[in-house]
Amino acid sequence: MLLFDNVTKTYNDDITVLKNINIDIQKGEFTFLVGPSGAGKTTLVKLLIRDEVPTSGTIFFDHINVPQLPNQLVPKYRQRLGIVFQDLKLIETKTLAENIDFALEILGKSSKEIEQIRNYLLELVNLQDRSHLFPRQLSGGEQQRGAIARALASNPDLLVADEPTGNLDSDNAEQVLNILKNINNAGTTVMVITHDKNMVNEMQTRVIRLSNGQVVSDNKGGYDTVAKPVVPEIPKAPKRTYRRKKVEEPTLMIDDNIQTLEPSILKKLLDNKITTIEEVLKLKLEDLQRLQLTATEQKKLQEFLKNYLTQQK
Repeated sequence: MLLFDNVTKTYNDDITVLKNINIDIQKGEFTFLVGPSGAGKTTLVKLLIRDEVPTSGTIFFDHINVPQLPNQLVPKYRQRLGIVFQDLKLIETKTLAENIDFALEILGKSSKEIEQIRNYLLELVNLQDRSHLFPRQLSGGEQQRGAIARALASNPDLLVADEPTGNLDSDNAEQVLNILKNINNAGTTVMVITHDKNMVNEMQTRVIRLSNGQVVSDNKGGYDTVAKPVVPEIPKAPKRTYRRKKVEEPTLMIDDNIQTLEPSILKKLLDNKITTIEEVLKLKLEDLQRLQLTATEQKKLQEFLKNYLTQQK
């Protein structure tokens, strides 16, 4: 599902925050990311959500080349991720229910869908009777569980929780851990960034350790277990079928994934030797202008790519 392929992130040409990161996370895994402050954990998340791009190397999420994703498709991509930030980012002027509703409204859900999904999520985190309260009226554990509920609004493929038990007592921490277990058991891939040794030791699952911007251990076990990381193999590209289509001499081999594009758009792509869906996904706004796509054609191409990414989910 997620591959960091030899990723390095450098600032100002002399500050290297991440160096040669190789991480391969499979669908359905429950993974801990641990390490001291300044190890590069936050930067790794920023790269994952496409808030920043790597200096070198790349990141694949379910065959999507994240750094090369066009800016207009980043919001759609982020809907496949559920992020619980360390500072939670709950909107203080909205109740817990309104925080969840707001996330669902952005997704274009109907009023009926919003009510059904909100009630389900509140029940999942056991906050049905606290939905009318504002964040400041909730305890730390309740705020954390509320943030998890909101992160799940988009039914993400991957849930990332940054220090979900950092400021909680043992009872609240156990509640949060049980919720994360249930989410994972239901099929969602989970990555937890934490310093909480008790949580890691309780799970006895995969632990990836960062230190000074590098992966120094990747193993299954407790917090202090150390094992040499293994460089993951880059997954093979999905099998595609091609067929010949004579557009003009010379004959081009055209990816079936773009055959359904509107003929005028397809012709302009092929005239510029763009024949695969990967090449189309890499196009930036200036590329679309260079291809002389009209505003209508650009809009239709964006809709086509959104539908394609949705189908890959």
